[in-house]
Amino acid sequence: MAVTRAQQPVVTTPTLPVRARLAHPALLLTGILLVALNMRACLAAISPMVGEIQRTFGLSATASGLITTVPVLFQGVGAPLTPRLTRRFGTERVVLGAVLVLGAGVLLRVLPSVAALYAGCVVIGVAIAVLNVSMPGLVKREFPGKAAAMTGVYSTTMLVGATLAAGTSVPLEHALGGGWQASLGAWSLLALVAAVAWLPQVLRSRQERAAAPAPAASAPRAAAVPAQGIWRSPLAWQISLFMGVSSLLVYILVAWMPTILADHGMDRGEAGLVFAFSNLVQVAGAFLVPLMAGRMTSQRALALVMAVLNGLGLAILLVSPVPGAWVAATILGIAQGGSLGLGLAFIVLRTDSAAGAARLGGMSQAVGYLVAAAGPVGAGALRQLTGGWDTVLVLMLALTAVVAAAGWGAGRNRTL
Repeated sequence: MAVTRAQQPVVTTPTLPVRARLAHPALLLTGILLVALNMRACLAAISPMVGEIQRTFGLSATASGLITTVPVLFQGVGAPLTPRLTRRFGTERVVLGAVLVLGAGVLLRVLPSVAALYAGCVVIGVAIAVLNVSMPGLVKREFPGKAAAMTGVYSTTMLVGATLAAGTSVPLEHALGGGWQASLGAWSLLALVAAVAWLPQVLRSRQERAAAPAPAASAPRAAAVPAQGIWRSPLAWQISLFMGVSSLLVYILVAWMPTILADHGMDRGEAGLVFAFSNLVQVAGAFLVPLMAGRMTSQRALALVMAVLNGLGLAILLVSPVPGAWVAATILGIAQGGSLGLGLAFIVLRTDSAAGAARLGGMSQAVGYLVAAAGPVGAGALRQLTGGWDTVLVLMLALTAVVAAAGWGAGRNRTL
């Protein structure tokens, strides 16, 4: 029998395909990579400009050093606040807000005022802290079977962003013709691009919350693990110390490696190239080490290798700074990039949920960046006190033993 028009079923367009398109892995990966590009770029971009900023405002050497120290310090201060924000507003919205705040901080930093300069550094530090803590939990949730590999991808992208920023700041200054303000302010556009690319994830999470069935009134709520409990965990402290002392070694060399080489007689231009090469090599370590970590049941041996490589590179700088500079730069690049990637991998491997990764990330990065912030200033003061770099390098060598001990504990096959 023929079916009349009135009898034909009404076809409706389901909402699921829209959510499926917003959840496309390519969109998610693009958003993660663009966010990661921002997480170090605006910090690295300012290093070649510190001298010009100092001359513009008539800053002392100590005040100029704070331009790079303040963001690191406030990464430590802001990190513990992030798990509370993600629980209240959702990770996607928190990441979007942090990227936008980061862009605003970049613009604030270039206003013609010393107060605005340091206020922008504070805003940038807090925004990066939020992203530092949010991303491991996000990766843990979205890529539960490949969390370590994805950690390698986004940690590598962070270092690529830093390398590009450091290498293009001066050319940007010349191309834009607006001095250091135009060069540094241009990086706010990268934050805007990342925010636009991240919008689909915010829309997807909103649609998923709207489509999710409301919990039954009689259903008991799962008890949340107290956030303060993680601060009493020996494993959490071992991970935090591994990240903290590793970051301390990195930031000392970021601040002083070219100066160490130049003070031993190397041409300043070559010293800058050695430092840039070391940063480039970090990309390989940050990519490969988390991939290796994800294939291992225990990462103890890997943590020890990173500590030994750090020690070897520092020893070469101590006994043969100029002849061994390129070898030391290669070894230190692998160790520093690998330690960054391994520390982030520990956050996802040692937790069993996205919320747990966010809590551990908040603690480990709070401890890590507060410890790291003391490195450049402390090393400079010690060099001034002793009149040379030997004491600084010997102390750094001793700290690699702390990295080894903390990594040995953090690498155990356990979860919080």
